Amino acid sequence: MRTAPKNAKEPGAAAPPAEPPAPATAEKPSRKEKAPRPKEGEKGEKDAKGKGKKGAGAPGAKSTAPVSTNPNFRYIVRVANTDLDGRRRTGLALTGVSGVGLRIAEAACQLTGVDAHSLIGDLPEPVVEQIEATLIDLPKRIPPWMVNEPRDYLAGATSHHIGPELQTAERDAVNQMKMIRSYRGVRHERGQKVRGQRTRSNGRTGMAAGVLKKAAKEAAQAKSKESAAPKAKEEAAPAAAAK
Repeated sequence: MRTAPKNAKEPGAAAPPAEPPAPATAEKPSRKEKAPRPKEGEKGEKDAKGKGKKGAGAPGAKSTAPVSTNPNFRYIVRVANTDLDGRRRTGLALTGVSGVGLRIAEAACQLTGVDAHSLIGDLPEPVVEQIEATLIDLPKRIPPWMVNEPRDYLAGATSHHIGPELQTAERDAVNQMKMIRSYRGVRHERGQKVRGQRTRSNGRTGMAAGVLKKAAKEAAQAKSKESAAPKAKEEAAPAAAAK
């Protein structure tokens, strides 16, 4: 009988099966290890690459103000005694006038036949004057709920004030309420809230409550002592004379 060779190197011995190689795994860097800082030259190259990617048409690039090629472009347009930026859209530029909001501005552009998205500096002077005339004549061309004074008691009609006229109309309305001594006029006169707001914690006038409480107590005590001293002298005088 043949016996198995004790040593695997002996001839005739069968070689053991080779084990498959272990897959190579990339070593994960520890969290404490910090990435090496780039050198000055490398940092400059990266910044240059990043700036080159964000051009005028890139999604992350900042949008610049539109530039007009009109030779008669005006950077300042005057409407209702107010200077407006000519580089803004007409619908947004008109909101710079007191008493004109975005809705009123768009309505004025539609009534005048002007594109609200066009630059107001590109508009010729006659068109700007037409827009101003439309703003003045708004109460006759828009519903009463869109104007800022639907019930003008003095004029007896609906009106819409713009520009410096708005501040004048507000001041006249407050003075009229003060003159007729209405509730709102009295509240305006005293500097209190007019439209029913709470006044327990807000809208306080005069001395601050709680801040000068200690000083007020000390002043009251000193005043009471001063007033008590003359009375004590008057009471002591008759007693001394009787003795």
